[in-house]
Amino acid sequence: MAKAQLATKIDANVKQALEEICNERGLKMNRFIEDAILDRIEELEDLGDLRKLRNEKFRSFEDVLADLKSDGKL
Repeated sequence: MAKAQLATKIDANVKQALEEICNERGLKMNRFIEDAILDRIEELEDLGDLRKLRNEKFRSFEDVLADLKSDGKL
């Protein structure tokens, strides 16, 4: 995987807390940050999926069962 550098400014207290937790647990800071970013991206994608689902037509359980029965799957 190609690597790219990311430069950002964060609160000094946040950086200190990050350094402490990584040192205490033997974690590499770069990996911790990358994992945190990926987790947040996934959360935002899931939120987008949820919004799409909310706009879908609702089907009652009874309708689903009826369709399954008519298709011979139940």
